[in-house]
Parts: sequence; structure tokens; C-alpha cells
Amino acid sequence: MSSAIPAVAPVALERDRIRRLRAEAAVEPDVPATSPAAKTTQIIAIYGKGGIGKSFTLANLSYMMAQQGKRVLLIGCDPKSDTTSLLFGGRACPTIIQTSARKKDAGEAVAIGDVCFKRDGVFAMELGGPEVGRGCGGRGIIHGFELLEKLGFHEWGFDYVLLDFLGDVVCGGFGLPIARDMCQKVIVVGSNDLQSLYVANNVCSAVDYFRNLGGNVGVAGMVINKDDGTGEAQAFATTAGIPILAAIPAHEDIRRKSANYEIIGRPGGQWAPLFESLAQNVADAPPVRPKPLSQDALLGLFKGEAVGRGVVLDPATTEDMAGGTIVTRPSLEVVYEAG
Repeated sequence: MSSAIPAVAPVALERDRIRRLRAEAAVEPDVPATSPAAKTTQIIAIYGKGGIGKSFTLANLSYMMAQQGKRVLLIGCDPKSDTTSLLFGGRACPTIIQTSARKKDAGEAVAIGDVCFKRDGVFAMELGGPEVGRGCGGRGIIHGFELLEKLGFHEWGFDYVLLDFLGDVVCGGFGLPIARDMCQKVIVVGSNDLQSLYVANNVCSAVDYFRNLGGNVGVAGMVINKDDGTGEAQAFATTAGIPILAAIPAHEDIRRKSANYEIIGRPGGQWAPLFESLAQNVADAPPVRPKPLSQDALLGLFKGEAVGRGVVLDPATTEDMAGGTIVTRPSLEVVYEAG
């Protein structure tokens, strides 16, 4: 006669689960890094509102740096994958996420030559992103950096690694360089409009938040793109305590050449002094702790007619919401008097 194994009581299983959860919760998280960044490579993350000109700025900046004899790696971290398109004259290169998925299906490993391409001394790659409705862009960023680490990211010998990040999206993957001290500096790209400065202010708030937790990342400064001279971006930078690294004018020649995927940051060209100065400022600017603005202070940078501060907020009523008179019905709630 075989002996039956006694069943474990559900109560005992639940107690064991609670014990394990409490033990896990009692483990203290790692202390945030507080020592100064020791990397010789300057890793710089550039943030800004979608369409503000980050990719244009970075394509021309990286090109100028390479012509100055610097080893530069440009990594596009925007799901639109437009960073390398500007560098490669409008031609898109395979993204890390697409290539990784294709290679995995074929049972092959990803090689650096599958995802990294060169032009006139600039090394460039795109992380890419999922199709609409089929994944999280932030998770795609995390997956992309995990693959870069496997390919030897920390052993590569570059003077500068420039990361092009979308600033509108606030989920964890896009904040990775700030939250995990993966870069030393952040540069914000903005213009003289409220929406781009709102994004720039959010990035400054993220840097300030993680500095409170012991992080080391700072803001190196701001690039004003499509500068029309109205001064709001300059006022923002002054109030936030960050320098202006360059002011790229709203010029028809720049707009036309950018639309045609032309690099204007070439030595000897019309706009060479602008990007030569930007390259020097990016190299020299220390990472500082910004002073984020409140919403009212941000609005205060603009004239009243520009942001509609003359509008009065008129609270809605229950009758408004129902589109008519509300019939008050007796409550079924039982109220007990204190005894």
C-alpha cells in the first residue's frame, strides 16, 4: 500500500507567499551612485519636443565634430528614426530593434556591422521603435541599450557619444540616461514657443529629481533652434540657470537645406562658424543642476495674448453636465449617530 503525500494546506501556502514577499520588500535598494563620472568618453543625451530640430542639430554637430578630428558615435533613440536619415542624406538605415528581431528569427547573432554605419568619420545607428499599437517605445529603448551592451558599448573608444531622445514622452525608457547615470550631460533643444519650452522644463525637472536621489547627470545647456529673436527661450535658460550653447536662426537657407537632407555643418561653409562654436561649447560646458520653473513662471515668459492668460476658468456644474435640471433623490446611505 503506497503512502499518499499529504496536501499542503492553502493557508500554509499563503503564509509562505506573504513571508517571501516581506523578505523581498525588506531588501534595501542599491544606493544611487554619488561619485563623479569617470568616463573619458563624453556621453551626451539631447532632449527636445518632437519636430523641434534635435536630429537636425545632432546630424550637423556630429558631422562638424568628426571633421575636427573627433571620434563621434551618433545614436538615434527617437522611434521616428530620423537622426540618421539626416546624416545619410535621407536614406534610412536598419534599426537595432528591427535587425535584432530578424536575426533572432533566423537564429543568428547581431554583429556591429548589421546596425552601425559610417559617413565621413561619423559612426551612427538607430535604436528604432515598435509599430503603432504593437509595443512600448520606452521598452524598445531599454532593449536597444541591452543589445548595445552585449555588442561592447562600454569598451568602444569614442570621444563623444551623442544620444538623440524624444522629450515629449515621459515613460521610463526615454529617461534611462538621466535615471541610470548613463550620460554625463543633457542638452535641451527648444525654440521661442511654449510647447518646446514646456518639454525642456520637464527634462530639467527630471535632472533635478534624480540629482536629489544622488545622481550625477547635469544639464550642459540649451540650443535654440529656429530662433526668431523674440527671446522667450533665452529668458527660460536664464531663469533655469543653464547656458545657451548656440542659437540657430530661423533662416530660409537652413530650412531649405534641412528639408533636402543636406549637412550644413561643414568646415568652410556659410554655417560652419555656428557649428564650430556649438561643438566647442558642447565639449566645454559642465553639467550643472538646473532650476526648473513652475507652470506659472513658464507662462510668465510669454505675452498674455500668446498663451491666453486673459481667459477665465468657469467651473462646470452638475446641471451643465446633464444638460438640464437635476432631480435630487433621497440618499440610501445609512448614517449612524455617535453613541
